[in-house]
Amino acid sequence: MSQDVGGVVARDTTAAKPAKARSKRRILLPAALLLLLLAAAGAAYWRLSHPPAAATSVTVFGTIDIRQTQIAFNDSDRIAHLYFHEGDRVTRGQLLGDLDEARLKANADKADADVEAADKTLTRLLDGSRPEEIAEARAALAAAVATEANARINLARYNTLSPSGAETKQNRDNAEQTLKVATANREAAEQALALALEGPRWEDIAVARAQLASAKAAAAYAHRQYEDAKLLAPANGMIEDRILEPGDMVTPQTPVYTLDLDDPVYARAYLPEHELGKIRTGMRAWIETDAYPGEKFPAWIGFIATTAEFTPKTVETTDLRTALVYRLHVYACNPGGRLRLGAPVTVIIPLEDNAPGGQAATPCESGNGR
Repeated sequence: MSQDVGGVVARDTTAAKPAKARSKRRILLPAALLLLLLAAAGAAYWRLSHPPAAATSVTVFGTIDIRQTQIAFNDSDRIAHLYFHEGDRVTRGQLLGDLDEARLKANADKADADVEAADKTLTRLLDGSRPEEIAEARAALAAAVATEANARINLARYNTLSPSGAETKQNRDNAEQTLKVATANREAAEQALALALEGPRWEDIAVARAQLASAKAAAAYAHRQYEDAKLLAPANGMIEDRILEPGDMVTPQTPVYTLDLDDPVYARAYLPEHELGKIRTGMRAWIETDAYPGEKFPAWIGFIATTAEFTPKTVETTDLRTALVYRLHVYACNPGGRLRLGAPVTVIIPLEDNAPGGQAATPCESGNGR
């Protein structure tokens, strides 16, 4: 539409502007779509020509755990001394405490005396008769022989005088009985000499040997009880709790100390199922903890569970909590006690040049092992 204003024809351009905009949009839209397609094709080509690098490690998360043992005396009595408190470090075989030893020492002394007596009895039987005992038996036999000979002479005299009435029949009968007694005494002396020469019976020696063995066994038991009055540390560790005090009565079922076996410790972590095929027992690993930022503790894989389970809620991982995982124990030496029970840790397991059974997979020098 146009108007004649002062001889000049003026045209209305308001209707033409929308038409130009629509025409411009029709040109730009296909161009934008083309650019998007080219960008997508370029990205796809780049992915195909640059595959993602293979993972060089597996990272899992968990917490530090330790083993504990309840230490008790192996005997029943009253506690005399306890030498350690909570937080003290002890070494294997170190004396932790002892019981009242009076009763136990008396039993051990009595057992030793019984052994000595049984040993002397056996020795006497094995040595046989002493020369003095044999000589004494010979002398007793000679005396018996002489007594018998004298009784025989007296009886012969009475037999001669009795018929003529010079001796009574009673005296003659007494002489006869005296001869019988003398003969019996001579025979007994002969048997005593034979026994002295032959020595003790083998049955008596066997009984004496058995009595000595029994006495030795009783003495060993008594001394073991005496030694059990001392409480020794079964392994290296730290006293977590001192349960009883001197003066308390104890039995083998009564714990006295709680001992933390904290070298090595282990991280209880959970391995995602899709990583299971990459990890083997004995592989090296590293443990990191927020308490010591930037420091890595050498470790090794000590245990992989054979049964899958759901991720515990206390474990933070980057995977979904409903994913199946396998419990993992990653051991680490802890000579300074810096890895504490319950501390959250990150476990990094290298996949390159990490065959199971390397040097890092050996127990710590403390001797606690795994």
